[in-house]
Amino acid sequence: MIKTFKIISILEGISLLLILFITMPLKYIFDYGQPNQIIGMAHGILFLVYIVLAIVVKTELKWNFKTLLIVLACSVIPFGTFWMDKNYLPRTA
Repeated sequence: MIKTFKIISILEGISLLLILFITMPLKYIFDYGQPNQIIGMAHGILFLVYIVLAIVVKTELKWNFKTLLIVLACSVIPFGTFWMDKNYLPRTA
C-alpha cells in the first residue's frame, strides 16, 4: 500500500503543479479553460485517493495524528507531496 501511496502522491503533486502553472494561466490569461477542466478533474480524483490512502498508510506506518495532519496538509501546498515523500515515507517502498 505504501508504494501505491508514493505513486499517487507524486501524481497528485504533478497535477497540482500543472493546474497552478499551466492550466490556470491558460484559463485566465488566454481564456482557454478546457485544459483546466480536464486536469482539474484528474487532480480532484487524485486528491481524494491521496486522502484515503494517507489514512490507510497512517496505520501501516504507525503515524500519530499530528503526522497525518502534516501529510494531509502537504497535498494542498505546491511541491508539498514531494517533500512529504522524502520525509515521511520509507525509501524501500
